Amino acid sequence: MATKYIPEPFRIKMVETIKMLSKEERVQKIKAANYNLFNLKSDDVYIDLLTDSGTNAMSAHQWAGLMVGDEAYAGGKSYFRVIETAQDLFGYTYIQPVHQGRAAEKVLFPLLLDKGKIALSNMFFDTTRAHVELTGAKALDLVTPEALTPSVPYPFKGNMNTERLEKTILELGKEKIGVVVMTITNNSAGGQPVSIANMAETAAICQKFKIPLCIDGARFSENAYFIKKREPGYQQASIKDITKKFYSFADMFIMSAKKDAIVNIGGLIGIKNNETLIQQVKSNTINYEGFITYGGLAGRDLEAMAIGLTEVVDEDYLTYRIGQIAYLANKLDEAGIAYQTPPGGHGLFIDTSSLFPHIPYNQFPAHTLAVELYIEAGIRGCDIGSFMLGNDPETGKQRKAEFEFMRLAIPRRVYTQAHLDVVAEALADIKKRASSIKGFQITWEPAVLRHFQAKLKRIDE
Repeated sequence: MATKYIPEPFRIKMVETIKMLSKEERVQKIKAANYNLFNLKSDDVYIDLLTDSGTNAMSAHQWAGLMVGDEAYAGGKSYFRVIETAQDLFGYTYIQPVHQGRAAEKVLFPLLLDKGKIALSNMFFDTTRAHVELTGAKALDLVTPEALTPSVPYPFKGNMNTERLEKTILELGKEKIGVVVMTITNNSAGGQPVSIANMAETAAICQKFKIPLCIDGARFSENAYFIKKREPGYQQASIKDITKKFYSFADMFIMSAKKDAIVNIGGLIGIKNNETLIQQVKSNTINYEGFITYGGLAGRDLEAMAIGLTEVVDEDYLTYRIGQIAYLANKLDEAGIAYQTPPGGHGLFIDTSSLFPHIPYNQFPAHTLAVELYIEAGIRGCDIGSFMLGNDPETGKQRKAEFEFMRLAIPRRVYTQAHLDVVAEALADIKKRASSIKGFQITWEPAVLRHFQAKLKRIDE
């Protein structure tokens, strides 16, 4: 049965012109970019699904809020509005704004980790893993085994494997574990949600061994929506109440506000009840981000964030938001293109191991599809696979990712049904010639977060 497109719960009052280059031009542009999608100019992209981070369309209320943002260096009213909104939503004692998610990681993680320590997670995303490793610590993923088979649906594929979590703590020693991180939704696993039951089990294990539990909550409202729809006992609960309950199990959180706060810049750190850690976070924020009441942000950004945090828990918006992904997934079902099922919250994650069985992990099948999609229709996606995972920091050898996903991240309130139809048609056309497509090799790479800057060439070039 076809999935019906959920109509946008808003009207469009401003438009931005986009255009598609010719195929010949796109071939030239991606080659000049050394086959790295991050090196493309946005003007050369027709539909930009590289990320949903900071690429959202703000509401009329948010744009109006920019005009009343308080630009005071210390104690601005926009700062207090963010704090009050976030405290009410998440239930934490201390809220610290920063300029984005990786800034939150940079401020917090060195206070919990150092050389020889280990951080455990349901799955780390790229910058989170990098900031763990920059402290000298090691990052280990413990996602639920159901996530490892993309073709088989499971309601909470983002869950922590709690059996492995406890076993790993016992094997390594609790004194070596600096922090446990629960990522919601689980981006690397396909934008998949975590249940409240799983969060409670994870928290119980952390409390048993006295290990701090941190939420990476960039997409907290999408996670709460899935809980409401899929987890027994929460159908009548509000998104706000589900969020507060989920967060009650953790000791702290980090988040990029560029996702579910529907803004273009910003991030948050939350600490529940730890005065020593709060003071350390304040000190690091002042050192790295600016004074604590602006955290590297303009007052207008703080004002827009406070408004976004109230808009994102609206259920009509979330129904449309998750419905967009489901609609695109249905189109790919019709074309016989495999993806992580069920569809995730912020995008669709194409299973490129299924599409390109002839391309090994060290020739980057997910990155290959991202390049082909740009050449085919001017659409920019990104690799969530071995290319992004990078090399082992100890051995220097290429790591093999659990998944070879090509992510189509859908910006919030930006694209329409017709745009999604173009995406589906382009992927269907690529599938017809999939067996003839060759992978890539890296010709140059930086030591950390290589996928942002690496240069590549085709295997047959």
